[in-house]
Amino acid sequence: MTVVQTSPEHHGDASDAAGHEQQFPAGAQVLVRDEVWLVRNAVPTTDDGTRVEVVGVSDFVRDQEAVFFTGLDTVELIDPRDTRLIADDSPTYRRSRLFLEAVLRRTALPQSERRLALADSFLLDPLPYQRRPAELALSGANLRPRLLIADVVGLGKTLEIGLTLAELIRRGRGERILVVTPQHVLEQFQHELWTRFAIPLVRLDSVGIERIQREIPAGRNPFTFFKRVIVSIDTLKNTDQYRHHLEQIRWDAVVIDESHNLINRGSLRNQLAQTLAPRTDALILASATPHNGDARSFAELIALLDPAAIHDPENYRAEDIEHLFIRRTKVSTEVREQMKGQWADRGPSQAVHCPATPAEERIFEELAAVWLPRDGSPSVSSVPLFPYTLLKSFLSSHSALKATVNARIKTLEKKDDPRATAAELAALRRLVELTADLTDADSAKFAALVEQLKGIGVGPSSDTRVVVFSERVQTLEWLATVLPAALGFRGRTAKDCLRVMHGGLSDEQQMRVVEEFGLAGAPVRILLTGDVASEGVNLHRQCHHLVHYDVPWSLIRIEQRNGRIDRYGQAQPPQFRALILTSGTEGAKDDTLVSERLLEREDQAHRSLGTAEAVTGLYRAEAEEKSLIQDLLRGRTVDESLDGRRSGEDAGTDAMDDFLADFFGSVGDEPKAEDAETDGQSAPETAGGATGTEVATGSVLPRLFDSTAHFLDEALREVYPDARDRLDLDRDEQSGLLSFRPPADLLHRLKALPVDYLREQRLRERLLVTFNRRLAQQSLQRAREAGSTSSWPEISLLTDLHPVVEWLTDKVLVRLGRQEAPMITAEVAEPTYLVQGVYSNALGRPTVVKWMGVTRSGAVDDDMVSLLRRSGVGPTMANKLRHRDPAPLAAAIPAVLEAAEAFMERHRDAWDRPLRESIERHKLRLGDWEQPTLAGEHTKRRLTDLADDLLTTGQRPMLRVLAVLLPDPDAPPAASAPLSATPAAL
Repeated sequence: MTVVQTSPEHHGDASDAAGHEQQFPAGAQVLVRDEVWLVRNAVPTTDDGTRVEVVGVSDFVRDQEAVFFTGLDTVELIDPRDTRLIADDSPTYRRSRLFLEAVLRRTALPQSERRLALADSFLLDPLPYQRRPAELALSGANLRPRLLIADVVGLGKTLEIGLTLAELIRRGRGERILVVTPQHVLEQFQHELWTRFAIPLVRLDSVGIERIQREIPAGRNPFTFFKRVIVSIDTLKNTDQYRHHLEQIRWDAVVIDESHNLINRGSLRNQLAQTLAPRTDALILASATPHNGDARSFAELIALLDPAAIHDPENYRAEDIEHLFIRRTKVSTEVREQMKGQWADRGPSQAVHCPATPAEERIFEELAAVWLPRDGSPSVSSVPLFPYTLLKSFLSSHSALKATVNARIKTLEKKDDPRATAAELAALRRLVELTADLTDADSAKFAALVEQLKGIGVGPSSDTRVVVFSERVQTLEWLATVLPAALGFRGRTAKDCLRVMHGGLSDEQQMRVVEEFGLAGAPVRILLTGDVASEGVNLHRQCHHLVHYDVPWSLIRIEQRNGRIDRYGQAQPPQFRALILTSGTEGAKDDTLVSERLLEREDQAHRSLGTAEAVTGLYRAEAEEKSLIQDLLRGRTVDESLDGRRSGEDAGTDAMDDFLADFFGSVGDEPKAEDAETDGQSAPETAGGATGTEVATGSVLPRLFDSTAHFLDEALREVYPDARDRLDLDRDEQSGLLSFRPPADLLHRLKALPVDYLREQRLRERLLVTFNRRLAQQSLQRAREAGSTSSWPEISLLTDLHPVVEWLTDKVLVRLGRQEAPMITAEVAEPTYLVQGVYSNALGRPTVVKWMGVTRSGAVDDDMVSLLRRSGVGPTMANKLRHRDPAPLAAAIPAVLEAAEAFMERHRDAWDRPLRESIERHKLRLGDWEQPTLAGEHTKRRLTDLADDLLTTGQRPMLRVLAVLLPDPDAPPAASAPLSATPAAL
């Protein structure tokens, strides 16, 4: 039996803390500084004992949040033998039933529970393929929940991340979360996690961090101010400013989106990843292009997840990382079958030929004669690649060409050798003359763009929207000045109809542009954007038209651009157009040479493979473009360049044995047979399971109430019997909408919600929540429709993770006093004590959780939920308010606890075996991992210690008496159900 736990006499590592029985399970009550607190989370530390997060229970500290360290304070976990039995005078024993349900909800699922618990409760379509990353993270295939989600563009990686985080939170492994994303998707990511999962993330952009640092004491770590935050990688990569803060904090889960940006060793982003990876339990990396084609670089990315996964970074196979890596494409079997009717098929990119104007033909003639000679003679430029830079600028716009020419002139004029630069300078000045008198009317592409946009309906009297991509900022800025008027926009609408986005904008400006374009009520009709929007940004909410004003010379970049509107949730068939500038000049290198052929090859790859990334074997947009230009300089065609590299014909220094190709399509493409078992209802019960679960949805959560909605309804009646007056509660029985004024203690919790959301929806004044998914989905849809000025929905879906549900759960728990357990008259043959038993590992996480019914004679039923249902404990039971003497019942508690502990000890080995076997396999793999450096040996020892810490410790279980079921003296003997002589299946 667990006795009073106080601070250890000395400080040590996590196993030392376990040795001193520092167990503080979530939902337990502790006594600190003569006040009673409710444990939210507890984690051992290396220096100050166990870190215990609590919320106040006793009057003086009620609802106050605090953190205590057992090395600094005496933290007493109440001895279960001292439990006081009390009567429950509430109707239908409502207070007792709510208390039992709240304990079930607040207790973290054990490490041994591999199945998903919450997947059916969120605002999502039920797509099994989106659940598999979470299943992989929880499968035990890796020591920690770590994985790389590499699904191709548009499959819903953000939703997959949200599901994984939700499951970690339910297991007590998601209290402190850090999400790192590119700056332009901060709000988008934050929006998805709140509206879909009710997971609030505080956005700490550069302005937000500065604001917090002004509000907190000097020197305090800004990342301790909120528990779950989302930060731009461009902000956080400033290691000089934030590294010392990041090194002093540990996270339960870190998410890094677009993680291919971490690969370059020595870069600021790579340094950030190296800082965060060892300071978090769970690590989720996400990228549709997670590598640069170099085996060693990709191995370094995988090493962030599991340093021992790859033994030889120059030679490894897909099987070596299948426990860490999952990748599907739109044509993968499981995706294709599950997405039928939910994702409109795209068509090919329509090449819109734009015959060059006379002014443009003169430039084509100049380029063909001087810069890219048709007869193969040397170019006027001493830099082989620059003529193609010049050509691409011209194929974009005359504005881009002018900027490139002027920049090159400035570079050459700074050189000290006039004779070496004279010819090129003269040629450049000739281009200056040719472009000096160019007008908008001289642009064939601009005329075609206007014609195409009018053709699809873009104009002052239409809601049609379009995304126009260009690689050149000068092109974007020029189009912004001339396009609105050409489409008929006048006055204020000419300014409001168009937005420009490129890398030169701040994170706040980029997020504002994306949000406005996604709001149906916003006046924006045209988004001109550079390739900063080609990664991660959702532009499909109100748009299914995309125009490539110029075409990137990379299949990957074309696919990424198209993926902005061709993604999960797109209701209309995406339509792509590309403006192809053509020339009649002999030998001219116009857009038909490269751009048009790349569009065709991207479409072929998309239809046959689901992705274009593996076509060249280079896997980076920049590398693809550079390789293509070099091949063009050698006289090769586009097809020869693409096909020659994949077939290995190029024997030069750029050739490589592309063994990474089997990662694209094969890894995680189909669930394994053993994985499929976890999707069904026949999966064997684990040590944390219970048969009293919601079988219809595959849930693994033990529940006394049939739904969270029923629990919340009863909890409101118990905690706020006068809710209509105190909370101004209004309930629409038909729609299921709840509307109320949040009290002060709930307002405190709402501080974690997005600031914009709190302000725009005036949540501090009134909350609108519902369990009705259709109503919540409609509210989310309305937020994007005409007339809406905010993308945040007015109504939020209540999930198990919602602050309102957590608030009421805690309110219910504190309805009982310190160390109190209710007595319940039920259909039992003899007094039956409801006991919670928990085994934990050295990290303080539960490995086994059992809910037992124990009689004074020592009989144990380890399925408490089924026992309660068999005993008639439910909303229809009657409370006769009969007085029962607690003294003889309390006297039996020590013997009951001894029986419960003996039962757990007898079965502990069987419950532990799957976990132990999994960890032993990891340790064997670590033993085979040879490390030639001291740093490698240190990592190996650290991972071995971690494996040991994940095993159940040798200490006795934490036991807690929750309630006592008593026979009804008025009931006939046959009406009382005896405790099952045979315990439920283990």
